[in-house]
Amino acid sequence: MSERAETSPLAVFREYCEKGDLAYQVTEDGTAVFYPRLVAPKTGGALEWKVSKGLGTVYATTTLHPRNGEPYDVSMVDLDEGFRMMSRIENIDPSEVKIGMRVKMRMIPGTDDQPVYPVFDPAEG
Repeated sequence: MSERAETSPLAVFREYCEKGDLAYQVTEDGTAVFYPRLVAPKTGGALEWKVSKGLGTVYATTTLHPRNGEPYDVSMVDLDEGFRMMSRIENIDPSEVKIGMRVKMRMIPGTDDQPVYPVFDPAEG
């Protein structure tokens, strides 16, 4: 634990991602917090790390159309644990992503230029 206390919240988050886990933090009263921080918003209190089950619901979505590339989705996803994050919904045509759609997280492996990061796919059933 002392080693983790000396590590930045972003580095801890990435360590979890490397293991395939989507981590988030909770305040002393159990409120979910995301993006990773040193202290709790508003109170400055302690935060504890937890691992999400990776299931959520699309809160907002848009399709981006880059000039020299294929269209892709960017969405805000409400995770079941009570936090919201921005990501992409993949393995579906971007125009088919809908608000209220259930999604499941998976990790995209890191490269020399990009660390591992979470994206979402439509949830089965």
